[in-house]
Amino acid sequence: MKGISAILLAAGQGKRMKSSLPKVAHLVLGKPVVWHVAQAARAAGIREMVFVLGYGRDKILPVVEAFGGKVAIQESQFGTGDAARCGLAELSAGAKEVVVLCGDAPLLRPATIRALLAARRRQEAPASVLTGVLDDPTGYGRIVRGDDGSVARIVEEKDANAVLRKVREVNSGTYAFDRVFLERGLPRLSDVNAQREYYLTDLVLEALAEGKRVVPLAAGEPDEVRGINSRRELADATRILLERKLDELMASGVTLVDPRRTYIETGVSVGQDTVIDPGVTLLGATRVGRGVRIQTGCVVDGSVLSDGVEMKPYTVIARSTVRKGAILGPFSHLRPETAIGEGVHIGNFVEVKKSRIGKGSKANHLSYLGDATIGKKVNVGAGTITCNYDGIHKHPTVLGDGVFVGSDTMLVAPVTVGKGALIGAGSTITRNVPSYALALCRAEQKNIEGWVARKRPELLKKAGLSAPAAKKGKK
Repeated sequence: MKGISAILLAAGQGKRMKSSLPKVAHLVLGKPVVWHVAQAARAAGIREMVFVLGYGRDKILPVVEAFGGKVAIQESQFGTGDAARCGLAELSAGAKEVVVLCGDAPLLRPATIRALLAARRRQEAPASVLTGVLDDPTGYGRIVRGDDGSVARIVEEKDANAVLRKVREVNSGTYAFDRVFLERGLPRLSDVNAQREYYLTDLVLEALAEGKRVVPLAAGEPDEVRGINSRRELADATRILLERKLDELMASGVTLVDPRRTYIETGVSVGQDTVIDPGVTLLGATRVGRGVRIQTGCVVDGSVLSDGVEMKPYTVIARSTVRKGAILGPFSHLRPETAIGEGVHIGNFVEVKKSRIGKGSKANHLSYLGDATIGKKVNVGAGTITCNYDGIHKHPTVLGDGVFVGSDTMLVAPVTVGKGALIGAGSTITRNVPSYALALCRAEQKNIEGWVARKRPELLKKAGLSAPAAKKGKK
C-alpha cells in the first residue's frame, strides 16, 4: 500500500522471560516473535518498516534485513511514546499513514491491520486503535469508551483504580495514525504518570483536545492482541500459531492423521495428498511435495522432499534433498548436503552425510556413506562404511554406475570404484578398482579340525552336544 509505513516497537528486554535474549528474538513456530509481526505488516501490503531496537539489537538485525527494514535506536526505555518518536524520525517523506505495531504480538493477522487502517479512514479520524476483550485483562491498559463509542481514555494498569481494572476491553498497543497528527502530538506527551514514561496512549487526549475522535476496532480474535512477556505466553502463542498452520494445511488438501501430535513450523510448505502420521516434526524452510507419506517419529529440517517420497518411521533429515519416489527408513539419518536421487532406497540404520546417491541405488542396512558420490543402480551391502576421515581431512569416495558392494566392506577414501565393478563381502578397499573388475581383500581362511572338542569341550556341553568320535589314525 502506497503512503503507509509501519513502526515496530522492539526495543524492550522482557525481564520476565529470564533470558539474555530480547523477548522479540525468541522463536515462535520457528521464527522470531518480531518476524511474525513484520510478516503480518508485509502481508497487509506495507512495504516501509522501521524497527525500533534497543536491548540485544544485534539479535534482531537478521529480521530487519529479511524485510528490508530501517533501524531506529532507543538507547533508554522511556516508554512507547518515546519509541514511536525514534521510529518516526526514520520514516520516508512519502509516508502519509503510520501503523504502530508491538514487536511482541505475533498473533496479529494481516486482515486486522487492513481493517484498522480502513476504520480510521472511514471516520476521517486522526487515529484508530486495536482493542480486544479478554477474560483476564491483567497487565493490559484498559479502554474507556465515550457515549458515542469512541475512545475516551486508555488507562495503563498501574494508573488504573479498582473500577477500571474490572474493564475487560484492553489496548493492544497497535494503532493507525495520520502522520501529521502523530508528528504534532508526540512532542506534547508528558511523563507525569506512575512509570515516569511517555505513553503513546496519551495521544487519545490530544485528539479529543482537537475535537476529534479516536476510533476503536475490536479484534475478531482476542488472541491477536496478546503480547509475549513470559515463557508461558511464548508457549501459548506457539500453540495458537501451530493450530492456524495445521488448519491451513488441512484446508489445502494435506492429511494430518492426528494434528494434536504434529509439529510443523511457519516456513514449511506441504503439497496436496501428502499424509503425515502422528509424532512428525517439520522444521525451517522444508518443502514437501505431493503424495508424500511421512510416518511416525520423522523429523525433517530445512529439506526438500519431492513428490511420492516415502519416509518410514523415525527417519531424520537435515538440509538435504530427496527426489521423486525415494524410500527412506525406518531409522535412517540424512545429514546436511545430502542429495538422494529418484527411486533410491536408504534403509534402516543407514547414515548419509554430504553425499550424492544416484537414481535407483540402494543402501538398505546398517551403513555409513560420507563424502561419497554414488552412481545409478548401485547396491551397497549391509555394514558398508566409507572411511572418509583421516583425523585431519575428509576424503571422497566415488562409486560408478552399477557397482555392487558386498556386505561388511570398508572403502578407505580417497578411493574410486569404476562402473560395473564388484566388491567381495568383507573387503577393505584401499586402492582404486577398475570398471567391471572383482575386488577382494581378505585374509586366508584356516580351519583346525576338532579344536573345540579338544580345547573347549565346555562349550559343547553347554549347547547339549557331544564330542565327535575320533577318526581312525588320529589322536
